[in-house]
Amino acid sequence: MTRIEVGMIRNVQYTVLAVLVLLFASVVPAFAGEYFETEGVAILGYDPIAYFTEMKPVKGLPEFQAEYQGSTFYFSTAANRDRFIASPDNYAPQYGGYCAFGMAKGYKAVIDPAAFTVVDDKLYLNYSEAIRS
Repeated sequence: MTRIEVGMIRNVQYTVLAVLVLLFASVVPAFAGEYFETEGVAILGYDPIAYFTEMKPVKGLPEFQAEYQGSTFYFSTAANRDRFIASPDNYAPQYGGYCAFGMAKGYKAVIDPAAFTVVDDKLYLNYSEAIRS
């Protein structure tokens, strides 16, 4: 291989790397706290307690919020907020609320609130229901 060919291959590799970095940066929201956040709210504003008590995603309300590890969580009721405050480690989503599959593969990805699983009393969120399966 000539020096020109090696140089061209390196340029292509750097270009691909730059594109991947830009793509990744656009997929993952800001890292204000320890948990997946959009617009300053963890897990898209869904109530983490509801995943355990109602077995479905329930949108939280700004008037019922609590901070945990630098992230703001919303809850659907004051009772859910108080339950979370009493033992956040029992209810906070695993992997910082990022897609569990993605984190297992070494990258952070956004979540679909409906793509969740509770295993051994731990909440796992995923990018999509297809990934969850």
